[in-house]
Amino acid sequence: MIVDNRITEYLHSLETSRGELLDTIEKKAIEDGVPIIRSETAALLRSLTAALRPENILEIGTAVGYSALQMCQVMPENCHITTIEKYEKRIPEAKENFRKAGEESRITFLEGDADMWLKELKGKQFDLVFMDAAKGQYIHWLPDVVRLLAPGGVLMSDNVLQEGELIESHYLVERRNRTIYKRMREYLYELKHHPQLMTSIIPLGDGVSLSVKEEA
Repeated sequence: MIVDNRITEYLHSLETSRGELLDTIEKKAIEDGVPIIRSETAALLRSLTAALRPENILEIGTAVGYSALQMCQVMPENCHITTIEKYEKRIPEAKENFRKAGEESRITFLEGDADMWLKELKGKQFDLVFMDAAKGQYIHWLPDVVRLLAPGGVLMSDNVLQEGELIESHYLVERRNRTIYKRMREYLYELKHHPQLMTSIIPLGDGVSLSVKEEA
């Protein structure tokens, strides 16, 4: 636990519906055990998107399309989202959710491994990158993400504090989680020491980092 449960419950009580479709997607995802962003994290993502007014957004980790549609609700009309998902079972559901929302024309859906797609994406820069996929891969994706991030653009990374486990001793972490633990600590260190990034780490949800790419 990162934040006191009572505070989290209070924050949840303040949230309002984002519409029938998103409410349905959220309910079904929770029932099916699909990892989607927490409501307080979704609120931050919406606020950030509304404030930045980006033209191009990159999302790494589509799942069932919940977070992409959160951004669609508040981004400018001319904004476009490119989203990447490799888990085949979730791809049809995400496509159907985009269709139901009427957002297919504003979303480019890239199916497959982010390692491949991040290297394939050239000649385009993104004003906002939302990273919410395999946590152990964040550190490996970072060089390509920084390359694709426009000067002044923001990288938002979710689940960076691993339910608070990140502050524990290596020896207290379950063996099966130690690789992710090690890589995430490396990732946060790199974000805070990267010469092109200015980063804040926020104990919200399961931990969020916001990194701004500084002007050349």
